[in-house]
Amino acid sequence: MTGCENTGCENTGCERSVSDLLSCCQSVDLTSLNTLRLPCQAERYVVPKTLNALQYVVREAVDKRWRITLLGGGSNVLLPTALKGIAIRPGIQQWWLESRGESVVAYVGAGVNWHSLVMTLAARGLWGIENLALIPGDCGAAPVQNIGAYGVELKDVIEGVQIVELASGKVRWLSTDDCQFGYRDSIFKKALADKVVITQLALRLSKKPQPRLGYGDLAARVSASSSCLAVAQAVCAIRREKLPDPNMLANAGSFFKNPLVSSEQLSRLLQAHPNMPYFPQVDGKSKLAAGWLIDQCGLKGARQGAFGVHTQQALVLVHFGGGDRPELLQFAEYIVRKVYGQFGVELEPEPRLIQA
Repeated sequence: MTGCENTGCENTGCERSVSDLLSCCQSVDLTSLNTLRLPCQAERYVVPKTLNALQYVVREAVDKRWRITLLGGGSNVLLPTALKGIAIRPGIQQWWLESRGESVVAYVGAGVNWHSLVMTLAARGLWGIENLALIPGDCGAAPVQNIGAYGVELKDVIEGVQIVELASGKVRWLSTDDCQFGYRDSIFKKALADKVVITQLALRLSKKPQPRLGYGDLAARVSASSSCLAVAQAVCAIRREKLPDPNMLANAGSFFKNPLVSSEQLSRLLQAHPNMPYFPQVDGKSKLAAGWLIDQCGLKGARQGAFGVHTQQALVLVHFGGGDRPELLQFAEYIVRKVYGQFGVELEPEPRLIQA
């Protein structure tokens, strides 16, 4: 059975219509709704398309003491075989622009596709998120992970995040500082984990060209005079060359975070591995390339059962079909042990582990 996705009524009869939908959205197969294609059967699954509908669903779930699991596009989660309670995917699609002199603020619903938004804004010449093109998933999931690519992170452009508190149903806005963004981290993975649902983003963009071309081989594709759209298209081309399309080969993108090491640890590593790539950070630490570490362990293209390391990008784990989460986690732990044994650096998975 597929989950209900038409919970968009905002009329007087909204509660009745949403209540009816809640009663029919049971025993839903989420296998096709996560990009790793991990088999998962949800007890309930619903996609409220308005703020009112979402608040009603949350209130019903709290009243009935259903455990709430929040999902986006399914591109950065590891789902269990059986998911109890109710899975909610915010489906709010509305977005609009507000001009502020040389800046523009984009107010974006949580259900908007991230990549589509990036390309639309880039085509309008609005700078800020063009380096984040082709990152899969919904906009509502972006702050959780503080998504980033090619020298840009979401925290660089976020002005605010609208949330609904699960316990009370209240709506409020969080500032950038409130979100406590870090590398692939935020308050939504810590103090507010499983306590709020993100419903809208406010992104601060620029009408003036502000290209960020100093990361990876992006500068070899475009120049400082290139258009915003050209930069986004170049990012897409690079990602397509290195990363498998999840529609063709199941994967969750980068499976491991690029580890951060101290200056002392970096010095020791460079003595043993002088060609090791690293990226200095403002706090004095350095970011290592997890894919390079895995590759140096001879694991690129390695396979264990239904899962493997991608042949072009060692940072990506792929699912060939027929596997489940325990098997994937076992394979991931094998990679972590190999990298630690050779480099003394511990890799940390990037996707969110959803509890059964």
